[in-house]
Amino acid sequence: MLSLHTNRAALSAQNALRREGMALAVSQSRLGTGLRVNSAQDDASGLQMAMRLKAQSSGMAVAMRNTQNSVSMLQTADGLLGAMSAMLMRIQDLAVQATDGASTDADRVALHAEYVQLSKEVRQTLNETPYNGKPLIRYTVPAPGVADPGTLGEGPLSFQTGADAAETVTVDFRPALGALNVSLYYAIDDGRLSGQPPDGPGTELSTATAANALIGRIGQALDDLGAVRAQVGATGNRLESVYRNLSTMRDNTRAAQGRIMDADYAGETAAMTASQMLMQSGTAMLRQANQGAQLALSLLQ
Repeated sequence: MLSLHTNRAALSAQNALRREGMALAVSQSRLGTGLRVNSAQDDASGLQMAMRLKAQSSGMAVAMRNTQNSVSMLQTADGLLGAMSAMLMRIQDLAVQATDGASTDADRVALHAEYVQLSKEVRQTLNETPYNGKPLIRYTVPAPGVADPGTLGEGPLSFQTGADAAETVTVDFRPALGALNVSLYYAIDDGRLSGQPPDGPGTELSTATAANALIGRIGQALDDLGAVRAQVGATGNRLESVYRNLSTMRDNTRAAQGRIMDADYAGETAAMTASQMLMQSGTAMLRQANQGAQLALSLLQ
């Protein structure tokens, strides 16, 4: 039917042009941003899932930095404990030498002088070596009065190893440090315990008998020091494993997010080309449909 008021062919062509115009705009937007989801209208549930994955991935990245910082701190502590171990071994050598019957009283005075200096350095290393602005290992009382403990001695340490609040590694170094504190009190000349005299009894190399007794005490201190180092090393290894696991999980999480959010350039390019061709075809058909009114007028001539 020829009609001047209603041109159904033109309306149909216009409707098709509107649909293809919207599809072309979507394809161009995706190709321009590289994202399949540019707003919640594109994929509401997909956007929600992708945002959760992005937050998880971001939290993992921070947790990875946390673990590396924690490992660095523990490696520093292990280095300090290693230096203390070397000093205690030297003290043990001095005690063994003082025990020998060939050593004179004058020799033992000289040996004791070195023993005192090494003892002070052991205590200084344990109590006052700083890390990030505060003592690192301190557990013993460094001077008369109350002093703040160091990082490893202040309580259970909680290392945040993931994006969720429950993803933590908690380690308490205080039991091992407490045992080391007691054994050092009886092994070095400058030990301190809260409420006790500055030095433990028998911390001298003045006689062969005293030196012989000191050998066993130093051995106990070395054992306790080894226990602290073992706990520090085991914790560092665990955090290294956490780091490797986080790295793998973060890569997979980002890949999952990309599969939701990223645009498929091959598919979007094909869709854009198809939309462009359909718009060209629709424009041509709309031009033909608009000629229907001219045909109606030609009947009146």
